Amino acid sequence: MLTADFQILNIKPGDRVLDVGCGTGRHACEVFRTLGADVVGIDLNMEDLRKAALTLYLMDDISDGSWLISRADATKLPFRDSSFDVVICSEVLEHIPGNRAAIAELVRVLKPGKDLVVSVPRFLPERICWALSSDYHNEPGGHIRIYRKRELLSLLENAGTKCWSVRYKHALHAPYWWLKCIVGHNNDSSRSVNLYRKFLEWDIIKHPPLTRTLDKMLNPLIAKSIVFYLRKG
Repeated sequence: MLTADFQILNIKPGDRVLDVGCGTGRHACEVFRTLGADVVGIDLNMEDLRKAALTLYLMDDISDGSWLISRADATKLPFRDSSFDVVICSEVLEHIPGNRAAIAELVRVLKPGKDLVVSVPRFLPERICWALSSDYHNEPGGHIRIYRKRELLSLLENAGTKCWSVRYKHALHAPYWWLKCIVGHNNDSSRSVNLYRKFLEWDIIKHPPLTRTLDKMLNPLIAKSIVFYLRKG
């Protein structure tokens, strides 16, 4: 499930793209596979990094790009200033106590005039999750804050960027998380949650026109994620 929209980013073969908090590599792998960029993915979770590295390794024959997966802290990125053509940070900042330091690092390693993509859970759907379940946000490594749009936009622009677009994504996923919070977000035996998950998996694979239209209609209201597209000055 991709949150960043690469169709509106001018990523070319050979561009250096950094995926901060890459997890299992959903964005890094897509950029590597379809755009032929040189991708770097960093995260703190070694198991997720192994999965990302394996997927990228299996894609080596179908991409002209290069890739690197490494364990690193978003608040202390091990890269020189102005090293990357695009920096992606998707669903990460809500987990990090030192979010201001992380934002400063995202901007520092980005080349002037290039694009930064940041997504976080949208305020209302996330607030509902917090209201339904304290365990949802109290577990180790969980969400420690809920951003309001203007709050995060101010942090990002004060760090040296200018926002050129804001998008909303994944409205059909919000009710899934509400269901999980109602039955227990780590409860794997709920029939309703499992059925909804299978529906979402089917939707991701098939992309039927009806659900794509429904998702677009609902995104202004209950999108799970808000995505900021910004350019470094």
